Amino acid sequence: MARFAHPLIGLGLAIALGSAALAAQPVSLKSETVAQGRITLGDLFDGAGRAAGVVVAPAPNPGGTMVLDASLVQRAAMSNGLSWANEQGIRRIIVRGGAPAETAAAPVRGQSKGVEVLTWTRSLDAGEMITAEDLSWSLLAAQPAGSPRDADALIGKVAKRPLRSGAAASMRDVGAAQVIKKDDMVTVTYDVGGVSLSLQAKAMGPASVGDSLSLTNPQSKKIIQAVASGPGHAIVGPDAAALRADARSYSSNFAIR
Repeated sequence: MARFAHPLIGLGLAIALGSAALAAQPVSLKSETVAQGRITLGDLFDGAGRAAGVVVAPAPNPGGTMVLDASLVQRAAMSNGLSWANEQGIRRIIVRGGAPAETAAAPVRGQSKGVEVLTWTRSLDAGEMITAEDLSWSLLAAQPAGSPRDADALIGKVAKRPLRSGAAASMRDVGAAQVIKKDDMVTVTYDVGGVSLSLQAKAMGPASVGDSLSLTNPQSKKIIQAVASGPGHAIVGPDAAALRADARSYSSNFAIR
């Protein structure tokens, strides 16, 4: 699979090239988008008019599929005089890579069509946060172990190790984003019966939301066991166990620091 330029570059160009002269023009998202070479506002929206040629992102390879963040697409449209209300609350936009009719190969009888699998659109370093633009659907012969069927399972997580462009995405390659780093000063809170107590303590290691961590009280030098609840915050007491149990639903709400 060929390596794509990062789609956010295309979105940045779309915003930079937006013309203030274009009056706000209501548009509707197409039910299906197929693009070749590049994805434009005209590929995405009906009624794009003069803004139809504005490039939003590079198109996926023929037969591949790219996932775009709907909020970024909406901003690109707005910067070019288009108004997309997104009343359905769409979060991801799927764009399929089209092939010219004269080069499209006819299916071979008995040949397996394969399965669509999420793959990386670019190489990532360990610790980088996964965004919608880092993922694309590609056709592979079989479903690899650990490959998710929903891009949302990966978005918001961070790479545990270097990841290669074009490789199949796996849940084993990612983890929750860290909201506390070693040596961070953390506000530790204890809530019970309407009474709230808090103090500042120093983290002895990194943690994601819902992770247990050890902290040092700088005054008493005692070690405190708590659960990370957000960037720079941790809790102890009855709420800590409940947060640890619900860690999966919390982890994608915070970006990597």
